[in-house]
Amino acid sequence: MSRLRVIAVTLAAAAGIAALAGAAVVFLGLYNTSAKSGHWAITGWVLHTTFENAVELRAPPPKAVPDDLEDPALIELGARHFDSACRMCHASPGQVAGATVRAMVPPPPQIERATANWQPAEMHWIVEQGVKMSGMPAWPAEGRGDEVWAVVAFLSAVKRGLGPADYATLTEPSPQGYCAGCHGRQGTVRAPRLDILSPEYIATALRAYRTGARPSGIMAHAISQVDPAADARLAADLSDLPPAPRDENGQAPAADAEAIARTGSIDIPACLSCHGPGNRNPLIPSLDGQVRAYLEQQLFLWRDGRRGGGARAVLMHEAADALTDVQIRALAAYFAERGVPDRNDPE
Repeated sequence: MSRLRVIAVTLAAAAGIAALAGAAVVFLGLYNTSAKSGHWAITGWVLHTTFENAVELRAPPPKAVPDDLEDPALIELGARHFDSACRMCHASPGQVAGATVRAMVPPPPQIERATANWQPAEMHWIVEQGVKMSGMPAWPAEGRGDEVWAVVAFLSAVKRGLGPADYATLTEPSPQGYCAGCHGRQGTVRAPRLDILSPEYIATALRAYRTGARPSGIMAHAISQVDPAADARLAADLSDLPPAPRDENGQAPAADAEAIARTGSIDIPACLSCHGPGNRNPLIPSLDGQVRAYLEQQLFLWRDGRRGGGARAVLMHEAADALTDVQIRALAAYFAERGVPDRNDPE
């Protein structure tokens, strides 16, 4: 028998033995899957090292990190989502998770430890993608990496030293309920105003978030906390919420912003023809006085084909398709500054 043939037979025999051993492990239950038995030390090292290298390889480039991660409003939005969706596993700053969570294999790292060794781009990849063979889920909305930066802004603040008192202030419950924590007067100026929207429009949006027709990881989690049977009543209550404080750091509208808002075509109406003060259709949202950052985000989503929900989704995509980044920011600032009477302010 030639040397090459001996090597081939040996390798085939080894592969066969490995296959039999693997089958025995799978079908005879030889591998102990009990969480109490934990991992071998070498197994834990291999998994964590693989995880670290996978994140480093796949994280967005540093130039993809937004410039506004230290914006208090963005940090607050991320903190409120973390408090509702993530705190049960990672605990809040200065606190520890419950005994049941600490018994997980592997246990989720406490929030200060979880943020200590990662850069913002790497945090973004972890939050958006999740981690296999752990309890860390992926972001619950496909294609909404833009939302993840709010959580990254909060995590980065924790890394910089955000403590228990700061966290308590950021996540203080609203007396007007769970939704008002972001959308009410105590809420973040990054969340949209609801007092300028009709109950019919809000109810439609809630259904779209619930079904995934309008993808949003933040709202997918928020709506999961609400009984579907309560959507109509909730929509009516939300339209009566007092608005969050105005964003005093917003940019001034560009000189040509109104011209952009008034420009349309035979196939695509101008922004103001549908969203202007003459709008009487409750399913078309009013934009006057809406939050600038929110308007920017939605226009980018429409333009990039990542926004769904509503009967006019195709029209809105076509209307935003040709807008440049500069025009989108100009339009957002223009409508935000048009303003509406605030019926909730005391006279």
